[in-house]
Amino acid sequence: MGQLVAGTAYVKVDGTQLTVSGGAEAPLMGVKRETVYPGFFKEEELAAYLKMTTIFAQDFPIKTLTNGRDMTVTCEFKNGKVYVLAGAYLVDEPSAKGDDGTVELEFNGTKGTWR
Repeated sequence: MGQLVAGTAYVKVDGTQLTVSGGAEAPLMGVKRETVYPGFFKEEELAAYLKMTTIFAQDFPIKTLTNGRDMTVTCEFKNGKVYVLAGAYLVDEPSAKGDDGTVELEFNGTKGTWR
């Protein structure tokens, strides 16, 4: 029997749904591990994040996204897994692309949780 693992992701920012084009990306771990000697490793904390490409629709919530400093961003993947990013804010330099009507967004936050 086949299992659905990919497809449209659903994203909400403080309750407002965004239209996602393509996919979304979220980290599986909150740390980066590196082996320093076989059997010994070090850990470095990573920022929780969520990346996506959204459609730049007429009702795109520009002010909500650009002014938000403590947002909750929820992403439901097609396989049923849900990633919740708390204390979220936009990073980098999001810009609207007129040729394909999309906006690349990257949120960082204080805590990312898988459900």
